[in-house]
Amino acid sequence: MVSGNIFHCRRNSWPPEEYISRPTLQLLDFDSAAPPEQAWRRRLNSHANLLKEFSVTFVEAIKMVRLGIRLWSYIREEASQGRKAPIDPFTKESCKPSASQGVPLGGMGSGSISRGFRGEFRQWQIIPGTCEASPVMANQFSIFISRDGGSKNYASVLAPGQHEGLGKPDDQGISSWGWNLSGQHSTYHALFPRAWTIYDGEPDPELKISCRQISPFIPHNYRDSSLPTAVFVYTLVNTGKERAKVSLLFTWANSIGGISNLSGDHVNEPFIGEDGVSGVLLHHKTAKDNPPVTFAIAACETQNVNVTVLPSFGLSGGSCVTAKEMWGTMLQDGQFDHENFNSGPTMPSSPGETLCAAVSASTWVEPHGKCTVAFAVAWSSPKIKFRKGSSYYRRYTKYYGTSERAARNLVHDALTNYKRWEEDIERWQTPVLKDDGLPEW
Repeated sequence: MVSGNIFHCRRNSWPPEEYISRPTLQLLDFDSAAPPEQAWRRRLNSHANLLKEFSVTFVEAIKMVRLGIRLWSYIREEASQGRKAPIDPFTKESCKPSASQGVPLGGMGSGSISRGFRGEFRQWQIIPGTCEASPVMANQFSIFISRDGGSKNYASVLAPGQHEGLGKPDDQGISSWGWNLSGQHSTYHALFPRAWTIYDGEPDPELKISCRQISPFIPHNYRDSSLPTAVFVYTLVNTGKERAKVSLLFTWANSIGGISNLSGDHVNEPFIGEDGVSGVLLHHKTAKDNPPVTFAIAACETQNVNVTVLPSFGLSGGSCVTAKEMWGTMLQDGQFDHENFNSGPTMPSSPGETLCAAVSASTWVEPHGKCTVAFAVAWSSPKIKFRKGSSYYRRYTKYYGTSERAARNLVHDALTNYKRWEEDIERWQTPVLKDDGLPEW
């Protein structure tokens, strides 16, 4: 028998170098842009496996008959009162856990939006008791790249094109966008409450891109951990010999999932805030007397980053700019008209019409240079109403008030505080991640 401590080198199941080339990892090794050693990883061109459901044997089912009858009676009684039972094994759930959800957005108790590893925003649970599993496909990040001389231009949605619900490529909606990313050289890395998506030469072979998703989930900080917001930090590294103009685009539908975008009376409104934080508020009028929700999407303007907005565009022909026309403007100019900030609130949307908004952030990246661009999303739904009639204010309203317009202050604070959040998250997680005495899981 050997006494004393035995030290071993722990090998991770998903080492990052098996997903990203070592030169790219070295290029991104600054400002937390590189993914961590321990993470759940997927390639963007892979597809999620369906999780096996829990099942019981025939003998077990016989033993559970009495319990089943009691549950069935309880569910029927709740339904007769217009309520949904919290446990209902007889009804197929719309929001089952899956291996595609990825790291969710936001803090605790503020509603939930998940973001799949392929880049889609899904699993909408902002209204208590409701869950919309399907992705809202208009909610995307896209990139437009041009180099000096104009010899090389690239434009693509930063998600693989093999998605459900895109429709025909010749219409006026999002299927007319450039879904040019194969995902073969792009990877997702999750370590809650952060996630990294690395585009290793896609769509531009000479541009390395890291998108870092950060939510305020911090031990012993209940204030920031209650905030309904998330930040997306893009780190751009130009490995080419020509400087590149890069425009990143963040699009968002005035929707809380499902067909809520079609209910009408939704309004979008541009804003210019403090510290260079500018964007669009999307005021959503919910159905069934549920409290309204206001989204804010924004980017941070700096000395090197120019932010513009398009307060509204639609997914079909009509009075407002179409999704196809919006994409054409970005292809041609890489930005929107600065006068859009002065346009004021839009007219309320009509039933059956989808109202979307866009924020663009443009910058030049010098040869062998690096640049950072930060976006944020927030949602303000201060009052929650439960099915039995009780209403409460969410915890974040203690600090931001009960106005739906608090979303504007939320994105501002997210974009000005995310570096401190990351320091706190790393201080919390590092002692565990670096402890070789612990198993990998």
